Amino acid sequence: MVWAKIKESLKESLADNIFQLWIEPLQFEQLQGNRLYLSGPDRYFSAYVKQNFASVIADKLQENGLHATQLVFCEKSRECLPVTSTGKPVSGSQMRLPHVPENNSKFRALHPRYTFDEFMVGECNILAESACRSMVAKDGLVGPCLYINSGTGLGKSHLTHAVAHQVFSESPMTRLHYLTAKQFAAEMVRGIQTRTMDDFKRKYQDNCDILLVEDVHSLTGKKKTQEELNDILDTLIKSGKRVILTSKNTPDDLVGIDSEFRSRMTSGLVTTMKAPDVMTRFRIVKKKALQQNLYLDEDLVGYLANHIRGDVRKIESALIAVRAKARLAGGQVDMDLVREVVASVVGVNQILTAAMICDLVSGQFNVSVKELQSKSRKKVITTPRQIAMYLARKYTEESLVDIGKIFNRDHSTVLHSIKVVSDKLVRDGSVNAQLEILSNKVKQL
Repeated sequence: MVWAKIKESLKESLADNIFQLWIEPLQFEQLQGNRLYLSGPDRYFSAYVKQNFASVIADKLQENGLHATQLVFCEKSRECLPVTSTGKPVSGSQMRLPHVPENNSKFRALHPRYTFDEFMVGECNILAESACRSMVAKDGLVGPCLYINSGTGLGKSHLTHAVAHQVFSESPMTRLHYLTAKQFAAEMVRGIQTRTMDDFKRKYQDNCDILLVEDVHSLTGKKKTQEELNDILDTLIKSGKRVILTSKNTPDDLVGIDSEFRSRMTSGLVTTMKAPDVMTRFRIVKKKALQQNLYLDEDLVGYLANHIRGDVRKIESALIAVRAKARLAGGQVDMDLVREVVASVVGVNQILTAAMICDLVSGQFNVSVKELQSKSRKKVITTPRQIAMYLARKYTEESLVDIGKIFNRDHSTVLHSIKVVSDKLVRDGSVNAQLEILSNKVKQL
Protein backbone atom coordinates (compact mmCIF):
# COMPACT_ATOMS: atom_id res chain seq x y z
CA MET A 1 0.00 0.00 0.00
CA VAL A 2 1.27 3.48 -0.89
CA TRP A 3 0.63 5.01 2.55
CA ALA A 4 2.46 2.13 4.27
CA LYS A 5 5.58 2.90 2.19
CA ILE A 6 5.28 6.60 2.93
CA LYS A 7 5.02 5.91 6.69
CA GLU A 8 8.10 3.68 6.61
CA SER A 9 10.03 6.42 4.85
CA LEU A 10 8.83 9.04 7.35
CA LYS A 11 9.77 6.80 10.26
CA GLU A 12 13.36 6.77 9.03
CA SER A 13 13.61 10.52 8.59
CA LEU A 14 11.72 11.77 11.66
CA ALA A 15 12.60 11.43 15.33
CA ASP A 16 10.78 8.47 16.87
CA ASN A 17 8.78 10.54 19.36
CA ILE A 18 7.65 12.92 16.59
CA PHE A 19 6.66 10.04 14.33
CA GLN A 20 4.71 8.22 17.04
CA LEU A 21 2.89 11.38 18.11
CA TRP A 22 2.00 12.96 14.75
CA ILE A 23 2.35 10.44 11.90
CA GLU A 24 1.36 7.09 13.39
CA PRO A 25 -2.22 8.24 14.27
CA LEU A 26 -2.90 9.33 10.67
CA GLN A 27 -5.26 6.99 8.83
CA PHE A 28 -5.29 6.36 5.09
CA GLU A 29 -8.79 7.05 3.71
CA GLN A 30 -8.44 6.72 -0.04
CA LEU A 31 -6.35 7.55 -3.11
CA GLN A 32 -8.80 9.11 -5.53
CA GLY A 33 -7.39 10.37 -8.82
CA ASN A 34 -4.51 12.66 -7.90
CA ARG A 35 -5.64 13.14 -4.29
CA LEU A 36 -4.41 11.20 -1.26
CA TYR A 37 -6.87 11.48 1.66
CA LEU A 38 -5.58 11.17 5.24
CA SER A 39 -7.59 11.59 8.43
CA GLY A 40 -6.59 12.54 11.96
CA PRO A 41 -8.37 11.90 15.26
CA ASP A 42 -9.68 15.49 15.46
CA ARG A 43 -9.58 18.88 13.75
CA TYR A 44 -6.83 20.26 15.97
CA PHE A 45 -4.57 17.28 15.25
CA SER A 46 -5.15 17.50 11.50
CA ALA A 47 -4.53 21.26 11.51
CA TYR A 48 -1.19 20.82 13.30
CA VAL A 49 -0.03 18.04 10.97
CA LYS A 50 -1.11 20.16 7.98
CA GLN A 51 0.94 23.09 9.21
CA ASN A 52 4.08 21.20 10.21
CA PHE A 53 4.37 17.99 8.20
CA ALA A 54 2.48 18.49 4.91
CA SER A 55 5.62 19.45 2.99
CA VAL A 56 7.60 16.50 4.43
CA ILE A 57 4.84 14.05 3.46
CA ALA A 58 4.59 15.66 0.01
CA ASP A 59 8.33 15.09 -0.52
CA LYS A 60 7.92 11.40 0.35
CA LEU A 61 5.02 11.14 -2.10
CA GLN A 62 7.28 12.43 -4.86
CA GLU A 63 10.05 10.02 -3.85
CA ASN A 64 7.55 7.19 -4.31
CA GLY A 65 6.52 8.31 -7.78
CA LEU A 66 3.35 10.26 -6.89
CA HIS A 67 4.61 13.55 -8.35
CA ALA A 68 1.30 15.32 -8.99
CA THR A 69 -0.54 13.95 -5.98
CA GLN A 70 -2.42 16.48 -3.84
CA LEU A 71 -2.43 15.82 -0.12
CA VAL A 72 -5.80 16.13 1.62
CA PHE A 73 -6.25 16.13 5.41
CA CYS A 74 -9.54 15.63 7.17
CA GLU A 75 -11.11 14.75 10.47
CA LYS A 76 -12.89 11.42 10.87
CA SER A 77 -16.45 11.75 9.52
CA ARG A 78 -15.81 15.37 8.50
CA GLU A 79 -15.14 17.17 5.23
CA CYS A 80 -11.53 16.93 4.13
CA LEU A 81 -9.40 20.01 3.45
CA PRO A 82 -6.94 19.80 0.54
CA VAL A 83 -3.41 21.07 0.93
CA THR A 84 -1.41 22.82 -1.78
CA SER A 85 2.17 21.94 -2.66
CA THR A 86 3.29 24.66 -0.24
CA GLY A 87 1.63 22.86 2.64
CA LYS A 88 -1.13 25.49 3.10
CA PRO A 89 -4.81 24.56 3.27
CA VAL A 90 -6.87 25.54 0.23
CA SER A 91 -9.82 26.66 2.29
CA GLY A 92 -11.13 26.60 5.81
CA SER A 93 -9.39 27.47 9.07
CA GLN A 94 -8.65 25.83 12.38
CA MET A 95 -11.62 26.11 14.75
CA ARG A 96 -11.15 27.17 18.35
CA LEU A 97 -13.05 26.57 21.52
CA PRO A 98 -14.73 29.66 23.03
CA HIS A 99 -12.31 31.92 24.94
CA VAL A 100 -9.25 30.03 23.61
CA PRO A 101 -6.84 32.56 22.01
CA GLU A 102 -5.94 32.04 18.37
CA ASN A 103 -2.79 29.99 17.90
CA ASN A 104 -0.92 32.28 15.52
CA SER A 105 2.43 30.58 16.06
CA LYS A 106 5.17 31.60 13.68
CA PHE A 107 8.40 29.68 13.44
CA ARG A 108 11.21 28.72 11.14
CA ALA A 109 11.04 25.32 9.41
CA LEU A 110 12.04 22.84 12.09
CA HIS A 111 14.73 20.28 11.35
CA PRO A 112 13.21 16.84 12.04
CA ARG A 113 16.38 15.57 13.73
CA TYR A 114 16.92 18.62 15.93
CA THR A 115 15.18 17.16 18.98
CA PHE A 116 16.28 16.62 22.57
CA ASP A 117 16.62 12.90 21.91
CA GLU A 118 19.12 13.57 19.11
CA PHE A 119 21.13 16.17 21.08
CA MET A 120 24.43 14.81 22.40
CA VAL A 121 24.90 16.06 25.97
CA GLY A 122 28.38 16.56 27.37
CA GLU A 123 30.22 18.64 29.93
CA CYS A 124 30.40 21.39 27.30
CA ASN A 125 26.64 21.90 26.94
CA ILE A 126 24.80 20.15 29.78
CA LEU A 127 23.72 23.40 31.46
CA ALA A 128 22.26 24.82 28.23
CA GLU A 129 20.44 21.57 27.45
CA SER A 130 18.96 21.21 30.94
CA ALA A 131 17.97 24.90 30.92
CA CYS A 132 16.08 24.45 27.63
CA ARG A 133 14.25 21.43 29.04
CA SER A 134 13.40 23.55 32.07
CA MET A 135 11.93 26.24 29.82
CA VAL A 136 9.71 23.66 28.13
CA ALA A 137 8.60 22.27 31.48
CA LYS A 138 7.91 25.77 32.85
CA ASP A 139 9.38 24.78 36.21
CA GLY A 140 10.85 28.25 36.86
CA LEU A 141 14.36 26.96 37.61
CA VAL A 142 16.12 29.26 35.14
CA GLY A 143 13.79 32.25 35.25
CA PRO A 144 11.62 33.57 32.42
CA CYS A 145 14.55 34.47 30.15
CA LEU A 146 17.35 32.17 28.94
CA TYR A 147 20.39 33.51 27.04
CA ILE A 148 22.61 30.97 25.23
CA ASN A 149 25.85 31.91 23.51
CA SER A 150 28.41 29.83 21.62
CA GLY A 151 30.51 29.72 18.51
CA THR A 152 29.17 28.49 15.17
CA GLY A 153 28.13 24.87 14.86
CA LEU A 154 28.06 24.00 18.55
CA GLY A 155 24.32 23.30 18.89
CA LYS A 156 22.46 26.55 19.65
CA SER A 157 19.98 26.04 16.81
CA HIS A 158 19.63 22.36 17.64
CA LEU A 159 18.47 23.26 21.15
CA THR A 160 16.04 25.98 20.04
CA HIS A 161 14.55 23.62 17.44
CA ALA A 162 14.30 20.98 20.16
CA VAL A 163 12.39 23.40 22.38
CA ALA A 164 9.93 24.12 19.56
CA HIS A 165 9.50 20.42 18.77
CA GLN A 166 8.87 19.57 22.41
CA VAL A 167 6.48 22.48 23.02
CA PHE A 168 4.35 21.57 20.00
CA SER A 169 4.43 17.88 20.92
CA GLU A 170 3.24 18.46 24.48
CA SER A 171 1.09 21.58 23.96
CA PRO A 172 0.12 22.07 20.30
CA MET A 173 -1.93 25.19 21.05
CA THR A 174 1.01 27.05 22.59
CA ARG A 175 1.54 30.38 20.84
CA LEU A 176 5.21 30.14 19.94
CA HIS A 177 7.18 32.61 17.82
CA TYR A 178 10.59 31.46 16.61
CA LEU A 179 12.65 33.70 14.34
CA THR A 180 16.06 35.26 13.87
CA ALA A 181 16.87 38.78 15.04
CA LYS A 182 17.22 39.82 11.39
CA GLN A 183 13.73 38.50 10.63
CA PHE A 184 12.39 40.40 13.64
CA ALA A 185 14.05 43.61 12.42
CA ALA A 186 12.69 43.16 8.89
CA GLU A 187 9.18 42.53 10.21
CA MET A 188 9.38 45.64 12.35
CA VAL A 189 10.49 47.75 9.35
CA ARG A 190 7.52 46.43 7.35
CA GLY A 191 5.24 47.36 10.24
CA ILE A 192 6.58 50.92 10.20
CA GLN A 193 6.30 51.20 6.41
CA THR A 194 2.73 49.85 6.30
CA ARG A 195 1.66 51.63 9.50
CA THR A 196 0.76 48.35 11.19
CA MET A 197 3.00 48.64 14.25
CA ASP A 198 0.03 48.17 16.56
CA ASP A 199 -0.57 44.74 15.02
CA PHE A 200 3.15 44.00 15.22
CA LYS A 201 3.31 44.83 18.94
CA ARG A 202 0.05 43.00 19.70
CA LYS A 203 1.34 39.87 17.99
CA TYR A 204 4.39 39.58 20.27
CA GLN A 205 3.15 41.21 23.46
CA ASP A 206 -0.41 39.84 23.66
CA ASN A 207 -0.40 36.70 21.48
CA CYS A 208 2.82 34.99 22.45
CA ASP A 209 3.49 32.36 25.11
CA ILE A 210 7.10 31.63 24.24
CA LEU A 211 9.50 33.68 22.13
CA LEU A 212 12.71 32.30 20.60
CA VAL A 213 15.05 34.78 18.92
CA GLU A 214 18.31 33.62 17.35
CA ASP A 215 21.47 35.65 16.70
CA VAL A 216 20.70 38.74 18.78
CA HIS A 217 24.29 39.88 18.09
CA SER A 218 23.06 40.93 14.62
CA LEU A 219 21.13 43.79 16.28
CA THR A 220 24.39 45.65 16.88
CA GLY A 221 23.83 49.35 16.23
CA LYS A 222 20.09 48.93 15.46
CA LYS A 223 18.83 51.15 18.26
CA LYS A 224 15.14 51.25 17.23
CA THR A 225 14.95 47.45 16.85
CA GLN A 226 16.63 47.01 20.22
CA GLU A 227 14.06 49.32 21.81
CA GLU A 228 11.13 47.40 20.30
CA LEU A 229 12.50 43.99 21.28
CA ASN A 230 13.34 45.31 24.75
CA ASP A 231 9.72 46.47 25.23
CA ILE A 232 8.46 43.07 24.10
CA LEU A 233 10.84 41.23 26.45
CA ASP A 234 9.75 43.47 29.31
CA THR A 235 6.06 42.72 28.68
CA LEU A 236 6.58 38.96 28.24
CA ILE A 237 8.84 38.55 31.27
CA LYS A 238 6.51 40.55 33.55
CA SER A 239 3.54 38.46 32.42
CA GLY A 240 5.32 35.18 33.12
CA LYS A 241 5.94 34.19 29.50
CA ARG A 242 9.10 32.43 28.34
CA VAL A 243 11.94 33.91 26.28
CA ILE A 244 15.01 32.18 24.79
CA LEU A 245 17.72 34.24 23.07
CA THR A 246 20.86 32.97 21.32
CA SER A 247 24.02 34.75 20.22
CA LYS A 248 27.60 34.05 19.22
CA ASN A 249 28.75 36.50 21.92
CA THR A 250 28.33 36.73 25.66
CA PRO A 251 26.17 39.69 26.76
CA ASP A 252 29.26 41.56 27.96
CA ASP A 253 30.96 41.12 24.58
CA LEU A 254 28.05 42.53 22.57
CA VAL A 255 29.08 45.83 20.99
CA GLY A 256 26.59 48.58 20.11
CA ILE A 257 23.87 47.19 22.39
CA ASP A 258 21.82 49.46 24.64
CA SER A 259 22.56 48.90 28.34
CA GLU A 260 18.88 48.53 29.26
CA PHE A 261 18.39 45.95 26.50
CA ARG A 262 21.51 44.10 27.65
CA SER A 263 20.20 44.07 31.22
CA ARG A 264 16.82 42.73 30.12
CA MET A 265 18.44 39.89 28.14
CA THR A 266 20.43 38.81 31.18
CA SER A 267 17.51 38.87 33.62
CA GLY A 268 17.49 35.06 33.73
CA LEU A 269 20.13 32.39 33.17
CA VAL A 270 23.08 33.13 30.88
CA THR A 271 24.97 30.05 29.71
CA THR A 272 27.84 29.40 27.31
CA MET A 273 28.09 26.29 25.12
CA LYS A 274 31.69 25.29 24.51
CA ALA A 275 33.25 23.06 21.89
CA PRO A 276 32.63 19.37 22.74
CA ASP A 277 35.41 17.51 24.54
CA VAL A 278 36.88 14.36 23.04
CA MET A 279 34.49 11.99 24.86
CA THR A 280 31.46 13.92 23.64
CA ARG A 281 32.91 14.06 20.12
CA PHE A 282 33.39 10.29 20.22
CA ARG A 283 29.69 9.79 20.98
CA ILE A 284 28.72 12.37 18.34
CA VAL A 285 30.76 10.56 15.68
CA LYS A 286 29.19 7.19 16.58
CA LYS A 287 25.66 8.60 16.58
CA LYS A 288 25.98 10.53 13.32
CA ALA A 289 27.75 7.61 11.62
CA LEU A 290 24.83 5.33 12.45
CA GLN A 291 22.39 7.93 11.10
CA GLN A 292 24.24 7.71 7.79
CA ASN A 293 24.38 3.89 7.89
CA LEU A 294 28.14 3.98 8.38
CA TYR A 295 29.54 1.25 10.61
CA LEU A 296 32.97 2.32 11.90
CA ASP A 297 35.18 0.41 14.33
CA GLU A 298 36.41 2.07 17.53
CA ASP A 299 39.80 3.09 16.08
CA LEU A 300 38.19 4.92 13.17
CA VAL A 301 35.67 6.65 15.45
CA GLY A 302 38.49 7.59 17.81
CA TYR A 303 40.60 9.02 14.99
CA LEU A 304 37.73 11.20 13.78
CA ALA A 305 36.89 12.31 17.34
CA ASN A 306 40.49 13.21 18.15
CA HIS A 307 41.17 15.13 14.96
CA ILE A 308 37.96 17.05 14.24
CA ARG A 309 37.45 19.67 16.91
CA GLY A 310 35.10 22.60 17.42
CA ASP A 311 32.29 22.93 14.87
CA VAL A 312 30.16 19.78 14.96
CA ARG A 313 29.20 20.40 11.32
CA LYS A 314 32.77 19.44 10.40
CA ILE A 315 32.07 15.97 11.81
CA GLU A 316 28.93 15.69 9.67
CA SER A 317 30.87 16.87 6.63
CA ALA A 318 33.64 14.33 7.27
CA LEU A 319 31.19 11.44 7.65
CA ILE A 320 29.41 12.38 4.42
CA ALA A 321 32.81 12.35 2.67
CA VAL A 322 33.72 9.01 4.26
CA ARG A 323 30.47 7.46 3.06
CA ALA A 324 30.91 8.84 -0.47
CA LYS A 325 34.52 7.66 -0.77
CA ALA A 326 33.62 4.27 0.73
CA ARG A 327 30.99 3.75 -1.97
CA LEU A 328 33.57 4.45 -4.64
CA ALA A 329 35.92 2.00 -2.94
CA GLY A 330 33.34 -0.78 -2.85
CA GLY A 331 32.05 -0.07 0.63
CA GLN A 332 35.37 -0.54 2.43
CA VAL A 333 36.22 2.00 5.17
CA ASP A 334 39.78 1.80 6.47
CA MET A 335 42.17 4.10 8.31
CA ASP A 336 43.82 5.39 5.14
CA LEU A 337 40.44 6.54 3.80
CA VAL A 338 39.55 8.22 7.12
CA ARG A 339 42.95 9.95 7.30
CA GLU A 340 42.47 11.27 3.76
CA VAL A 341 39.05 12.68 4.64
CA VAL A 342 40.25 14.25 7.90
CA ALA A 343 43.17 15.88 6.09
CA SER A 344 40.73 17.47 3.64
CA VAL A 345 38.49 18.70 6.47
CA VAL A 346 41.01 20.04 9.01
CA GLY A 347 44.17 20.30 6.89
CA VAL A 348 47.40 18.33 7.03
CA ASN A 349 49.68 20.93 8.60
CA GLN A 350 48.24 20.65 12.08
CA ILE A 351 50.81 21.40 14.79
CA LEU A 352 50.71 19.08 17.78
CA THR A 353 49.99 20.92 21.05
CA ALA A 354 49.81 20.09 24.75
CA ALA A 355 46.08 20.88 24.63
CA MET A 356 45.57 18.21 21.95
CA ILE A 357 47.45 15.64 24.03
CA CYS A 358 45.43 16.64 27.11
CA ASP A 359 42.27 16.05 25.06
CA LEU A 360 43.51 12.62 23.90
CA VAL A 361 44.52 11.45 27.39
CA SER A 362 41.17 12.67 28.74
CA GLY A 363 39.36 10.31 26.39
CA GLN A 364 41.70 7.37 26.94
CA PHE A 365 41.39 7.49 30.75
CA ASN A 366 37.69 8.48 30.75
CA VAL A 367 38.26 11.63 32.79
CA SER A 368 37.27 15.13 31.70
CA VAL A 369 39.71 17.84 30.69
CA LYS A 370 38.26 19.90 33.53
CA GLU A 371 39.27 17.18 36.01
CA LEU A 372 42.80 17.06 34.58
CA GLN A 373 43.01 20.82 35.09
CA SER A 374 41.53 20.68 38.60
CA LYS A 375 43.35 20.58 41.95
CA SER A 376 42.23 17.00 42.59
CA ARG A 377 44.92 14.69 44.03
CA LYS A 378 42.97 11.48 43.45
CA LYS A 379 45.11 8.83 41.79
CA VAL A 380 42.57 8.34 38.98
CA ILE A 381 43.16 12.01 38.11
CA THR A 382 46.85 12.55 38.96
CA THR A 383 48.11 9.54 36.95
CA PRO A 384 46.59 10.59 33.59
CA ARG A 385 47.54 14.21 34.34
CA GLN A 386 51.19 13.25 34.84
CA ILE A 387 51.15 11.07 31.72
CA ALA A 388 49.66 13.89 29.67
CA MET A 389 52.40 16.26 30.85
CA TYR A 390 55.06 13.67 30.06
CA LEU A 391 53.73 13.12 26.54
CA ALA A 392 53.34 16.87 25.96
CA ARG A 393 56.99 17.44 26.86
CA LYS A 394 58.13 14.54 24.66
CA TYR A 395 56.10 15.27 21.53
CA THR A 396 55.61 19.05 21.42
CA GLU A 397 57.89 22.06 21.18
CA GLU A 398 56.08 23.83 24.02
CA SER A 399 57.98 24.99 27.10
CA LEU A 400 57.43 23.67 30.63
CA VAL A 401 55.64 26.91 31.46
CA ASP A 402 53.28 26.59 28.49
CA ILE A 403 52.52 22.95 29.29
CA GLY A 404 51.86 23.89 32.89
CA LYS A 405 49.32 26.53 31.84
CA ILE A 406 47.23 23.88 30.07
CA PHE A 407 46.88 22.01 33.37
CA ASN A 408 46.77 25.07 35.66
CA ARG A 409 50.17 24.15 37.10
CA ASP A 410 53.60 25.78 37.25
CA HIS A 411 56.72 24.50 35.48
CA SER A 412 58.06 22.75 38.61
CA THR A 413 54.93 20.55 38.78
CA VAL A 414 55.44 19.60 35.12
CA LEU A 415 59.06 18.65 35.86
CA HIS A 416 57.94 16.54 38.82
CA SER A 417 55.31 14.76 36.69
CA ILE A 418 57.87 13.97 33.98
CA LYS A 419 60.21 12.48 36.61
CA VAL A 420 57.42 10.38 38.16
CA VAL A 421 56.40 8.90 34.80
CA SER A 422 60.04 8.33 33.75
CA ASP A 423 60.68 6.38 36.99
CA LYS A 424 57.56 4.25 36.43
CA LEU A 425 58.69 3.42 32.90
CA VAL A 426 61.89 1.89 34.30
CA ARG A 427 60.19 -0.08 37.08
CA ASP A 428 56.77 -1.04 35.69
CA GLY A 429 56.35 -2.94 32.41
CA SER A 430 52.60 -2.31 32.28
CA VAL A 431 53.16 1.45 32.36
CA ASN A 432 55.72 1.05 29.58
CA ALA A 433 53.16 -0.80 27.44
CA GLN A 434 50.48 1.76 28.21
CA LEU A 435 52.77 4.65 27.23
CA GLU A 436 53.69 2.90 23.99
CA ILE A 437 50.01 2.64 23.03
CA LEU A 438 49.41 6.27 23.94
CA SER A 439 52.52 7.38 22.08
CA ASN A 440 51.25 5.70 18.91
CA LYS A 441 47.95 7.52 19.28
CA VAL A 442 49.76 10.84 19.83
CA LYS A 443 51.75 10.29 16.62
CA GLN A 444 48.49 9.90 14.73
CA LEU A 445 47.24 13.30 15.90
